[in-house]
Amino acid sequence: MTDPETHPETGLGTGPETELVDTEAGRARITWRRAADARLVLAVSHGAGGGIEARDLRALAEVLPGHRVSVALVEQPWRVAGKKVAPAPRTLDTGWRGVWPALAREGLPVVSGGRSAGARVACRTAGELGAAAVLALSFPLHPPGRPERSRAEELAGVTVPLLVVQGGADPFGRPEEFPAALRPAAVVPHADHAFAVPKRAPLTQADALRLVTDAVTAWTATLP
Repeated sequence: MTDPETHPETGLGTGPETELVDTEAGRARITWRRAADARLVLAVSHGAGGGIEARDLRALAEVLPGHRVSVALVEQPWRVAGKKVAPAPRTLDTGWRGVWPALAREGLPVVSGGRSAGARVACRTAGELGAAAVLALSFPLHPPGRPERSRAEELAGVTVPLLVVQGGADPFGRPEEFPAALRPAAVVPHADHAFAVPKRAPLTQADALRLVTDAVTAWTATLP
């Protein structure tokens, strides 16, 4: 079941449409930024430590609709319920499966994506859900300081077009730590896991976000 709901505190400016979707993991929330004459839907979810207010997700929601890509920002049920700790990966996957019919109902190809834990969910479920492609933002290749606990197999299991966008100083996996075949195609120099760059960096925060949105815009333009 879906219910319309206004949700102005998302910080996405005017015009978002918001709906609630019941899933087996609880009630999720989708905030839509629709494109005129859309050709694709980019569905992205948040990580385990934050929500759709993440700077990269906000930037994509602002930019991509101008390129005929509707953006659906998905809040997992645990965030909608006000919980502070994310559940197990299996429960995150259940929540994502539950919102998929709402994402796909307009008959457009859906790019499955997310940041951090949301990227892992997108990778794990892309095949079964029929995603057109996968966008992985700040993929957590391993826990900080634990490179032996690699999650590269989740990326390797993706059989549709895949774009990984990674910060050059991400403690969850710097670009050079990825296996050669899975190396991020887009790198934001000096950026951490949240794509934040230090003040001493030779690029500004706006520059960093522009690298993210430019990379995703160019990539989605290549998708059929």
